[in-house]
Amino acid sequence: MVLVNLVFLIIALGFLVPSGVLFIECLSAILSSPFREEKREQQPTKVAVVVPAHNEASKIKNTLETLLPQLTFQDRLLVIADNCTDETAAIARQCGAIVIERQNSQQQGKGYALDYGLQFLEADPPEVVCLVDADCTVKENTIAKIAQLAKTANKPVQATYLIEPSAYQGTKDIISTLAIRIKNLVRPYGLARLGLPCLLTGSGMAFPWQLIRQASLASGNIVEDMQLGIDLTLAGYSPIFCLEAKVLSILPSREETAITQRKRWEHGHLQTLLTQVPRLLKASVVKRRFDLFALALELCVPPLSLLLMLWTVALGGALLTGILTKVWIGSLILAVAGLLIFISVLGAWVKFCRADIPGLALLTIPLYLFWKVPLYFAFLIKPETKWIRTRRDTENF
Repeated sequence: MVLVNLVFLIIALGFLVPSGVLFIECLSAILSSPFREEKREQQPTKVAVVVPAHNEASKIKNTLETLLPQLTFQDRLLVIADNCTDETAAIARQCGAIVIERQNSQQQGKGYALDYGLQFLEADPPEVVCLVDADCTVKENTIAKIAQLAKTANKPVQATYLIEPSAYQGTKDIISTLAIRIKNLVRPYGLARLGLPCLLTGSGMAFPWQLIRQASLASGNIVEDMQLGIDLTLAGYSPIFCLEAKVLSILPSREETAITQRKRWEHGHLQTLLTQVPRLLKASVVKRRFDLFALALELCVPPLSLLLMLWTVALGGALLTGILTKVWIGSLILAVAGLLIFISVLGAWVKFCRADIPGLALLTIPLYLFWKVPLYFAFLIKPETKWIRTRRDTENF
C-alpha cells in the first residue's frame, strides 16, 4: 500500500503541471484589461494569400469572397487545387484567384499542397505569405493585420481562429465550441499577455517569406500547423498571437464527420505532445531559452476533455486508496488540480463565452466526455496517422 500511495502521489503531482499551466494562461487572459487595438503604422507589404483546397467546391467561393476585398494591387491570391475531383479549380478561377492544380495520390495532405504552392511563388516571391483554409470566413482587415505584424516582427503570426457551431447545433457542438475557444482564443491570448509564444492553430497564419520557405512542409503530418510552429520556434522564430485578426469556420453537423475531425485533431495533438515535448525541453536547456520551455509546457496540456477524464479516474483511484490507507495527500493534490481546471474553464466562459454559450450547457460536460471516450481508446489501439480531409455538410456520403 505504501507503493500504491507513492504511485498516486506521483500521478497527483504530474496533474499539477497541465492544470497549473492551464490556470496561468486562462488567468492571464481573464485578468487582462479590455482590449484596445494598437495603431500600427501601415507599410506597403507584398502579400501572397495561399489557400490549399481539396474538393472544396461547396465552400471555396465564400472564402475567396471574404479574401479578395482585403488584397491590394500588388498582392496575390493563390489556390492550390490539390488532388481535386470536383469543380474547386474552376470556381476559384471564376472568383479571380490564381489557381494551380496538383495531382499526386501518393502524397496527400495539406503540407504537400502548401509546399507545392510555395514552389510556384519562388519565381516572384512575396514579402509575406498568409495561409488560409478553404472553408473559412476571413474577417475584414485580417490579412493586413497579420501580414504587417509578421513583416514588422519577422516572426510567424497566428490570427484568432474560431470554429463555431452550425445551424443544427446540438449540446456536443456547444461544449466543443467552448473547448475550441479556450484552446484557440483564451490560452493564446493569455500567453501573449505574458510575452510568450503560442502554437499555430491551422488557418489565418502569416509568415515572412524567408521563414516559410525554409520550413519543412512537404509531409503528411495530420497536425502540420502545430509542428510548423514548433519547428520555427526551435529555429528562433516563435509565433505571435494576433487577437484582433479573426478567421471563422463551422463545425460539421454530421456525427460521423465530427468524430473524424476530432480524431485527427486530438490524435495529432497527443502524438505531437509525446514526441515534441522532450525535444523542446532538451533544447530549452541546451540553448538556455525560456520560450522553448514555455512552449513545452503549453504542449503538455492535453485536450481538455482528455485532461478531465484522466483527472476523474485518478481522483477516484486516489480516494479509494485514501479510504483503505487513511493517507489523503494524493487526493488533496488532485483536488487542487481539479480546482485549477474548474476555475480556468469557468473563468474563460464568464469572460469570453457567456454571451453565446448558455451556462446550463456547462452541466452537460460529463455527457460530452462520455461521448469522446471511444476516441481516446482508439488512440491507444490504433492512433490516426494519415491526413484525412473533413467532409463538408453539403457533400453526400
